[in-house]
Parts: sequence; structure tokens; C-alpha cells
Amino acid sequence: AQTKGDPALQGGVDYANANGFYAGAWGSTIKWIKDAAPATGFTGEAKSPVELDLYAGYKFEAAGLAYDVGYLRYEYIGNTYKDIGFVNANTDEAYGAVTAGPATLKYSYAFSDLFGAPNSRGSDYWDLSATFDLGNGYSLVPHVGRQSVKNASGYSYNDIALTLNKDLGNGLSASVAAITTNGNSANFKSSYTSNYDTSKSTLVVGVKYSF
Repeated sequence: AQTKGDPALQGGVDYANANGFYAGAWGSTIKWIKDAAPATGFTGEAKSPVELDLYAGYKFEAAGLAYDVGYLRYEYIGNTYKDIGFVNANTDEAYGAVTAGPATLKYSYAFSDLFGAPNSRGSDYWDLSATFDLGNGYSLVPHVGRQSVKNASGYSYNDIALTLNKDLGNGLSASVAAITTNGNSANFKSSYTSNYDTSKSTLVVGVKYSF
């Protein structure tokens, strides 16, 4: 959805220490900032072709549960989102997660404005997911989430996804995900010059190589 339905090129690198601390970076091509419709009274075009996520955290186990706490920075390289009537799209979030068996519940809290939405500091996201090993390299990941946008409830939404993964061996894997949301279609369409609806149901196919 962040590339108007077109393919995205993504990559990442992670470091994990045996003591539980980790850090990493992940990047993706995007089009949503360039496609953003200017706010009322503003003209022009915002720019930023790449999202770079920088994160660090700590994982540990206690009482039979696995925990994960960390901080995530969404950096939209050279973004000029504020030039069309919004605020800088860069976003800072803290998160915490607990895993019991196959299920993980994660909570994220924005310490900055959320993805360029003015006065949205304090927005949060709940993520409940599970991973089921189906055997023969297949795994199934159901997910449900709730994004609340502070001071902009019309852009809050629930999302549901079901992802099937296949380990192809030698670091190669493939996935297919069915995703739907209850986002307000009119609001999301009007947010982009192309009238693209980022809240619509979709199917996403991916191929990943890890080394």
C-alpha cells in the first residue's frame, strides 16, 4: 500500500548478542510521501523515496514467557512532508511484547507525531499475532491489529492478516499474505493525489533471501 500497489524493494541487517540485546536496520522503497495530497491552503509535492527503520532492544525470558522491549525510529530519508502542511514524517516509537507459546502480543507507543500527522503524539498500536509450524517448511501467521491515531480518529483502523510462509532452503523463503482493514476508505483516498486507497483489502506476495 505504501507503493500504490506496486512492488517494493526491501532489505535489512540485524545484530543479536547472546545476552539478549539486539540492534538492526531495515529499509524499503516507498511512494506514499510523494503521492501525499497537500493540506488545505498548501501546494507543491512532498518527497522521500526511502523508509529506513533503526531499532534496538532487549529480549529475555521469565516465568515461562518471552519478553521484548525496544525503541524504533522510522526515518524517511530527506522527507519534505512538512512543506505541504503536515509535520516531519519521521516517527519514534517504543514497544514491548510478550510471547506465550505460538502467540505474541505487542504494544507500540509513538513519542513523536505519527508519520507526519499533526498533534498525533501518543498514538498507539496493538498487535496480536501467532506463528504455527505446519511442517515441510510451511508456517501460518494469523494477525489482528489496532492502530489508534490521536486527534485524528478518522484515520484509526483495525487490520487483519493471514500469511503463509514457505522455507525454500538455502536462505530463500516465500510468502503470501491476505490483508484487510476497516479503515475509512474516503479519508485514505483523499490523502493521496492518485486517489489510491491504502486501506483496501489486498494480497501481498514476497520473496526473501537471508544470509
